[in-house]
Amino acid sequence: MSGNFVHFIYRVLSGSRCSISGVVGSFIGCLILLHLSSNFNHKDEGDRGVQVQLRLTHHPQFHELQEVEEENIKIPPPKGKRSSRAAKQRRRRTNPLIDEFLDEFLDENSQLKHIFFPGRKWAMGPLKDAQNESYYYYPGRIWLDTDGNPIQAHGGGILYDKNSRTYYWYGEYKDGPTYHNKKGAARVDIIGVGCYSSKDLRTWKNEGIVLAAEETNETHDLHKSNVLERPKVVYNDKTGKYVMWMHIDDANYTKAATGVAISDTPNGPFDYLGSQRPHGCESRDMTIFKDDDGTAYIIYSSEHNNELHIGPLTEDYLNVTSVMRRIFVGQRREAPALFKHQGTYYMITSGCTGWAPNEALAHAAESILGPWETMGNPSMGGNKVFRLTTFFAQSTFVLPLPGFPGSFIFMADRWNPADLRDSRYLWLPLIVGGPADQPLEYTFEFPLWSRVTIYWHRKWRLPQGWTGLK
Repeated sequence: MSGNFVHFIYRVLSGSRCSISGVVGSFIGCLILLHLSSNFNHKDEGDRGVQVQLRLTHHPQFHELQEVEEENIKIPPPKGKRSSRAAKQRRRRTNPLIDEFLDEFLDENSQLKHIFFPGRKWAMGPLKDAQNESYYYYPGRIWLDTDGNPIQAHGGGILYDKNSRTYYWYGEYKDGPTYHNKKGAARVDIIGVGCYSSKDLRTWKNEGIVLAAEETNETHDLHKSNVLERPKVVYNDKTGKYVMWMHIDDANYTKAATGVAISDTPNGPFDYLGSQRPHGCESRDMTIFKDDDGTAYIIYSSEHNNELHIGPLTEDYLNVTSVMRRIFVGQRREAPALFKHQGTYYMITSGCTGWAPNEALAHAAESILGPWETMGNPSMGGNKVFRLTTFFAQSTFVLPLPGFPGSFIFMADRWNPADLRDSRYLWLPLIVGGPADQPLEYTFEFPLWSRVTIYWHRKWRLPQGWTGLK
């Protein structure tokens, strides 16, 4: 591990502070992690894990998924103080906590990198797996498609197409060089939206780029110099169209809009219709959720990421309606991932810390428009720092497992700011069940939502009886 980052960890432990309290709350575990994890006593985690497992006895087929796995990362001592030049650069930065974290992963000599971004020899995929390993997930490893190439579907989501009985995974195709500049975040040129198809959620065929960048027209939303993030696709039963929504921005993230595209088939190509600021508001991290009655909703970060907005789409899913609710005002949440269980709406969100990870929160509501209540951190296992950094990843989607009520796949991205195309996928079991173990925002603690738990596993598979089909 590079000396500057280790030194910073010790500096944090000695009492340094950041002026942005929200970032401190999300980052304190991440940045002191590595000191705590070498000496961390996991007894409290084990006890808590046993309690949760007892609550979930009505999911006997998920006993294996509910086992709590621990991690113990050894950190070398600091190599020395940072240079005066580095200290001056740090003072000029507006957010030293994030910058110090990113510095570590931009350092080619980092001893931490291989832990969170293992090399290609550890890749998983149909051409790499032995027969008895074929249906295991290995969070954080390179994931290969049926052609043997790394899957490019970052910030993505899953659509199950009833017509073809096939799953489609859409995401950002980032297979290009990463650019770094002092004025903005790390970025890659837009290549387009990648699409992959699967029958079993484990073996993925590359369907190609279903929404491509614009190479020549610099005024186009999809010009390669702009930003396309978090594409999500839903099927409209009335129009028979597949509708894609996405975050559209310029390189400096000042456009803050949503884009819409449509297709007659799930594997495209999609025709781009244009962009807008929904409800006249800024929109950055966003997602789309289709409810049981066919109504689709957009959820997006707004007001400089200080709150989330949520509202229904029009019947054709091509526009927003006039209805909109502001939720989590002043809480700086992003990367929303919605799902529903037994009539209750749940959401996983992330804090706002750029490419660096932070603590996820789970939320619940009886109505999708709110009020929404925060239940706490759903992460279970690993170690304290893993839980306070969402296993060093950020939420993007939650996929229900058909035939297994209360059981879902939590999809997240482990971003690699040094090389965004090498960002990894974390798919982990998420289970809804048992009472909440933290008090709610209201003192009378009613209603008592079922607890949402995301379990850390180095290796896991879907339960026996899973067929991949609805």
